[in-house]
Amino acid sequence: MTWHSGGVSLPEERRRDTRLDDYHSSYSQRTHQMRASAVRALFAVANRPEVVSLAGGMPNIADLPLDVVAQNISTLIQQRGTQAMQYGSGQGEPFIREQICEVMALEGIQAHPDDVTVTCGSQQGLDLVTRIFCDPGDVILAEAPSYVGALGTFGSYQAEVVHVAMDEHGLLPEALRSAARACAEAGKRPKFLYTIPNFNNPSGITMTLERRRQVLEICREFGILMVEDNPYGLLTLDSDPIPAIRSLDDEQVVYLGSFSKTFAPGFRVGWVLAPHAVREKLVLAQESATLCPPVFSQYAVGSYLANHDWKAQITSFKDMYRARRDAMLHALDEFMPPGATWTHPEGGFFVWLTLPEGLDSQAMLPRAVTARVAFTPGTAFYADGLGSRNVRLSYCFPTPERIHEGVRRLAEVVNQELELHQTFGLDRSPMHVSRAVGPGPETV
Repeated sequence: MTWHSGGVSLPEERRRDTRLDDYHSSYSQRTHQMRASAVRALFAVANRPEVVSLAGGMPNIADLPLDVVAQNISTLIQQRGTQAMQYGSGQGEPFIREQICEVMALEGIQAHPDDVTVTCGSQQGLDLVTRIFCDPGDVILAEAPSYVGALGTFGSYQAEVVHVAMDEHGLLPEALRSAARACAEAGKRPKFLYTIPNFNNPSGITMTLERRRQVLEICREFGILMVEDNPYGLLTLDSDPIPAIRSLDDEQVVYLGSFSKTFAPGFRVGWVLAPHAVREKLVLAQESATLCPPVFSQYAVGSYLANHDWKAQITSFKDMYRARRDAMLHALDEFMPPGATWTHPEGGFFVWLTLPEGLDSQAMLPRAVTARVAFTPGTAFYADGLGSRNVRLSYCFPTPERIHEGVRRLAEVVNQELELHQTFGLDRSPMHVSRAVGPGPETV
């Protein structure tokens, strides 16, 4: 009952909805566009010890020399602790920006430290780039499939994602030209093209050098900025790194980098290399978001780079990931039924599996978890609902033995699904198994 000063009681107004969030109606439209990551939603299940997780892309840092890292941090605190634990520049500390330029030089990028902005991982860099370029309703072009974290960021800023098809050589130039022309005819200019050219997450596909030149030329033609996201570029397993797109044009391309895959993700140090005018806007956006990126993390990473043979450490990581990649490819070849196809990544963390015709990866996931194997359904990597036949498989963290067992379990689930389709008359003639294909039919 509600009592009023006149002594009269009136019945309380009864709430008629079932919302558990009292502030639902107060959130911004932007907040309502936010969606939980499909990968994060799997963590609780995938982390159970009896489950072989082929779902997440967590780097394996077991081979990181923790004694060296510990000694560097101890010396850092003793000698420069008051600096390392103080506020810093919104752009990032000058010394680590210089070191970042040395790292990028391995992929042919000639950059000046003044054009580098340090971020809390490359994910924050992507958020800042999207913030300074996109208004609600703006168009972003993105590979199909594309990184789930990027799609979440674009959605949070209410941008419209237009996917561009790719094949085993990367983005299709004519598909990009067609998408750009369609946007122009609709009176919309894409704010940028988002691409992961090296070992794309999730497909594992690498854009060839010739294809990079063609895509860059089309972006010049239509006045479209390129955002090159390159967290895996130095983790090439079969050859030397391909020159970065940013190395081909320092005005048309914004480059995102990270130490999460080549050192350790817990420090959350990434960066954005951008044309000078864009860099000014990024620093302003950075200062409004965090005031300054974590100074201690920058000093810790900088100390590691200065006092350890980090190039040899990357080689060690590559050897480890190569063994895991090969284990997954061999297991797929051994266990997967006819009609399944998959990519052959030359680096990075992921294989992109296309299931036999008629199967749905999202519907199959609960049965896979029951069989004690986890994966990420392909629909997570599209903004338009495609990818139902696709699966992202990660080989970066489990041991080769666990990968072999995980793929075996997954193949059993796939075969059970095929039997169900045959039982209920949904079977189609099996397709020939192709061992060297692009992303699969769902991407076009």
